[in-house]
Amino acid sequence: MPDRAHLSFALSLHDAVAPDRTRNAVWSPYSVASALGMVAHAARGETRRELVALLGDDNAELLRGSDVGDDAEFAVANTLWAWDALPLHDEFLAELARWPGGQVRSAPFTDDPEGARKLINADVADTTRGLIPELLPAGAVKSDTVASLVNALYLKCAWAEEFPVHDTAPCPFRGVGDVATMRLETSLRHGRTAGWEAVAVPARGGVEAVVLLPDDELGDLAGVPEVLAALERQRVELFLPTLALTVPTTLGPPLRQVGVRTLFTRDADLTGLSPDPRLFVDEVLHEAVLRLDEQGFEGAAATAVTMRLTSIVEHPPARTVRVDRPHLLLVRHARTGAIYFLAQVVAP
Repeated sequence: MPDRAHLSFALSLHDAVAPDRTRNAVWSPYSVASALGMVAHAARGETRRELVALLGDDNAELLRGSDVGDDAEFAVANTLWAWDALPLHDEFLAELARWPGGQVRSAPFTDDPEGARKLINADVADTTRGLIPELLPAGAVKSDTVASLVNALYLKCAWAEEFPVHDTAPCPFRGVGDVATMRLETSLRHGRTAGWEAVAVPARGGVEAVVLLPDDELGDLAGVPEVLAALERQRVELFLPTLALTVPTTLGPPLRQVGVRTLFTRDADLTGLSPDPRLFVDEVLHEAVLRLDEQGFEGAAATAVTMRLTSIVEHPPARTVRVDRPHLLLVRHARTGAIYFLAQVVAP
């Protein structure tokens, strides 16, 4: 049963990440929830309460239970990069080891901030198969940066049933003109409720891509949980644009907007990570890449929480779904509902 708290987190933060519904956006709720989940285990008091209120109580268990099957390619790393002189609690390191790809590594933050930045970027690039070569831009690591919690993930899945390449053709897309659009007629899970239509396209590894098509313009997302719950199998003729999105995002302002505020102040309590009471979060940086074609999809995402010290058979008629206007696209773990990617597609 997909987790409703995780979906609520994804939709509420998406409203803050992409309030302009006329622009493309893509981010990874899985990656952000992983990075913030690690921070939540380091946090105490009000700092922790704000994070748990956003993520839900069972965030860590959801993410641990959302491994992709062997017939898809999935890589994930959860890394604490730390300055050698920063004291760390053994309890936090033991918790980190339970996370997928959890590890602690040393970075020369105070002696060589630029070297630390390049070291983290190289590791993220390795995990994401080169799709995210520079998560941390120049200047992101400062002379008083002492730690960074980084999640990186890569996912490549083939469709359970490929879209025939010979059926791909230019089709109109509202506000853009003709775009390369794939076609597939088969049995898929489909749902319709007031304001929304949804189609779930299965992929290998227990993953699915869910197209969320509004009846009119992209706007309020309140009806998304209901249309996801209404998915039922039927014959569908789906017209779906190919896709290639890459979007970097600064998450500090959106997180403050949804209630995670203390973390970014001198009142932050991260003493579950280190006994040094001066730690606070400087910024949360994120980047995601998502590509869809006839064979399947490939995606990568990374999130860095940087910390400083103060200081052909006969079938019934198919339902035709033309994805010919701005829409949302979820790539999620089918059983748990963990959302690897959430895209707002305005111009494919």
